[in-house]
Amino acid sequence: MRELGKRVGVSHGTISLWTNGKLIPKVSQIDVLMQVLCVPDVERHRIRELTEHAREQDWLTIGQPGVTEQLAVVLECERTAKYATDWAPDVIPGLLQTGDYARTILGRRSDLPNLDARVALRVGRRDVLTRAVRPLQLTALVGEKAIRYCIGSPTVRNHQLRYLLTMAEAETVTIRVVPLGHEWHPSRMGPFIVYEFEDDPPIVHLEHHRSGTFLYNENDVEEYRAIAVETGERAMTPEKSAAFIAKHVK
Repeated sequence: MRELGKRVGVSHGTISLWTNGKLIPKVSQIDVLMQVLCVPDVERHRIRELTEHAREQDWLTIGQPGVTEQLAVVLECERTAKYATDWAPDVIPGLLQTGDYARTILGRRSDLPNLDARVALRVGRRDVLTRAVRPLQLTALVGEKAIRYCIGSPTVRNHQLRYLLTMAEAETVTIRVVPLGHEWHPSRMGPFIVYEFEDDPPIVHLEHHRSGTFLYNENDVEEYRAIAVETGERAMTPEKSAAFIAKHVK
């Protein structure tokens, strides 16, 4: 699947979503896919026609409100990964956000559709950390600013920090606060998540305001893994991180 993803120009997570029927490929992607898989000419026209009509309103739609193509891949990564390292310099990582905190971030635009569904989806994603079978092991490297900043009301902030302290006690979650510094480090370029799988190569997700991208090139991924390790070396221990968070709750 990884080799197929390389040749088609997508991640193996996207290939998985295609095969599971959770994501519809674009027509251009189908053309490349059929070429790579050596689909006979007699079949290509029929498959291409299916793809062209797959997004019409009278077709069955799969998914939930607010699930973009990018988010669908993120959900699949969270579902199948064994480990995740999340570097979040300015806000609390998504898998550790409370509903009120997530609503403050997602609801900044009053015209945002399906806000309740989006918040519920984000909160529901936390189940991957506590499920009984193969829970995701999360290492959250949280910037000091994310702890100090008051996003939302003081009540929202304190509830969020208390929730962090609760999650820090979970066997599947390691929270480490990264102090502010004046020296340059590549982690200053922004947040990222490294997903590591049991049987597949790792993937890096870079998320921006309204878009994001996935890196699966081996050299790029290894570079981000190295940055994650270096950022972890600058971070407080889990015990000191918990004490730091508790101090700001007070």
